[in-house]
Amino acid sequence: MITKQIYISDSKEALALFGQYDSNLKLLEKRFSVKIFARGGEITIQGRRNNVENAERAIDNIILKIKNGEYAAESEIGNIRFTGEDVIVTTDRGKTIKPKNESQNKYVDAMSKYDMVFAIGPAGTGKTFLAVAQAIKLLKENKISRIILSRPIVEAGEKLGFLPGDFYEKVNPYLTPLYDAFYVILGPHLFARYKSESIIDIVPLAYMRGRTLDDAFVILDEAQNTTLEQMKMFLTRLGSGSKAVITGDVTQIDFENKKSSGLVLISEILASIDQIKFVNFTKEDVLRHGIVKKIVKAFEKWDKKAG
Repeated sequence: MITKQIYISDSKEALALFGQYDSNLKLLEKRFSVKIFARGGEITIQGRRNNVENAERAIDNIILKIKNGEYAAESEIGNIRFTGEDVIVTTDRGKTIKPKNESQNKYVDAMSKYDMVFAIGPAGTGKTFLAVAQAIKLLKENKISRIILSRPIVEAGEKLGFLPGDFYEKVNPYLTPLYDAFYVILGPHLFARYKSESIIDIVPLAYMRGRTLDDAFVILDEAQNTTLEQMKMFLTRLGSGSKAVITGDVTQIDFENKKSSGLVLISEILASIDQIKFVNFTKEDVLRHGIVKKIVKAFEKWDKKAG
């Protein structure tokens, strides 16, 4: 038997979590076979270790949804599914990285079972971050020897030739967003060492041509901005013992002809290959600041009017 405490500073969040007459907490007690006591903004969970840890994760998930403007309805609590094995990696500061909703659970499960996974959906759903976390997990388990990240370079309004610096200085702003997840999980020092030793390699998509990638976890980010030819080139780089994850948002295509996006076309071309898994996220899966989900919805509404 163990005991854990969760502290909620916002009284409105606490009320939303507890439910009327603590009805949500009672449902959570039944769902995870634990005892839950609430006093003010402090929640105490008692029970067997796995049950308590699962209940704690579920409550953290519900609080996050409340912060994002969602309500932890009775049916939602009944459908929560977490296991004691859902932690992907632990950061250098001791924080556990794990799926935060059902879509992320399906995504992580797909990455563990399939050698090629496409993750398609809006920004803020964790597509790239979880792919990096899974890659680091496999690296630590010695199941791969390196991690390759790539993304297409799309010139949005400016020509690269007119930007200052050499080629790498010009493309670096396009690639730096890929660093964020590594900083969070590995810390800047270990990330810098892995990068200097080419254990982690971050390259523009154009530089992938001609390479064969063995024993690697390969991630293609912003894949909505690939042409079909680029997509084919990338997918055929996969070598022995490698896995590939392709992420993108088909609502953020930077081509004039959006139908020419390789990510749009590839789901039809590869539909018959059962070793490939497509995971789709929706605006309901956005886990960034609560306002991000509202922004995504506002743009969808505007696009429908404009169309």
